[in-house]
Amino acid sequence: MSDVVTMDDLSNEEILSILDDSKRLIPVARGDVHLPLLEGKVLANMFYENSTRTRMSFETAMKRLGGSVLNFTSVGTSVAKGETLYDTMQMIDGYADIAVIRHPRQGAAQYSADAVDIPILNAGDGAGNHPTQTMLDLFTIMEAHGKIQGLNVVLVGDLRYGRTVHSLSHALIRFGARLTLVSPETLTMPDEIVRDLRSTGAEISESSDLSGSIPDADVIYMTRIQKERFPDEDEYTKVAGIYTLGSKDMHGAKDEMIVMHPLPRVGELHPSLDSTPHARYFQQAFNGVPTRMALLCRGLGVTIPKEVK
Repeated sequence: MSDVVTMDDLSNEEILSILDDSKRLIPVARGDVHLPLLEGKVLANMFYENSTRTRMSFETAMKRLGGSVLNFTSVGTSVAKGETLYDTMQMIDGYADIAVIRHPRQGAAQYSADAVDIPILNAGDGAGNHPTQTMLDLFTIMEAHGKIQGLNVVLVGDLRYGRTVHSLSHALIRFGARLTLVSPETLTMPDEIVRDLRSTGAEISESSDLSGSIPDADVIYMTRIQKERFPDEDEYTKVAGIYTLGSKDMHGAKDEMIVMHPLPRVGELHPSLDSTPHARYFQQAFNGVPTRMALLCRGLGVTIPKEVK
């Protein structure tokens, strides 16, 4: 069984193999090539939290590969009647061949993986991990720069609650990136994560100054300030809108620098940035399809052909 609950479930070699598979699957993701590798297989999309890109890209990935999808939300199901996560997963174990789960409680994905026999892919557990997002992020960086080693990646915004940057930061240093962590004082990366990152010998710097970090950046990874994670709305109000990027901010940037964002954006990226060569966030969203195709195939033990045509 090939669960992916955190990035630690994947070796560096496996990550690179999945990225190679993802590149070959781009024509399938676009619908230009028909490749029904997962025909007869069923994916359960288990979403206890709102989602647009993650849920839809998994559904697109499965259907482009010939499989079927069961979409599950906590609204309109027996969760509303008090059914436990364990009991729900036991049911899904009999209905599907593989499951994706997003849940507001950190640790829910591992709990689910321990409860069932089918493979589990973590699509975000509270403020914990989001490894499939990390895979598409790595793919986007590799497609733009051809490498990760030596790049200066600036992670911006909600680094305290942002599960995307928690997973991504660990993966980036495994491949030799430098990290610049930019956040307000109340939303800094958790101390235990920073200690873990630095314990590897990685080059990590922390700042609250976004504009001063732009000239040396190879990648700027913006995140929204997540209102739903704040225990106190007044604390959210203090930091909402603190960091924004527009086309005017790109004048001092390297020509090849890219701006990424896991989306949705709520003001961090001005629409003027969309038409610049730096913008990669919509391509990043598309990249969720081929990378999640590759992860589904890995989870189900299906080999992707060396030549896709």
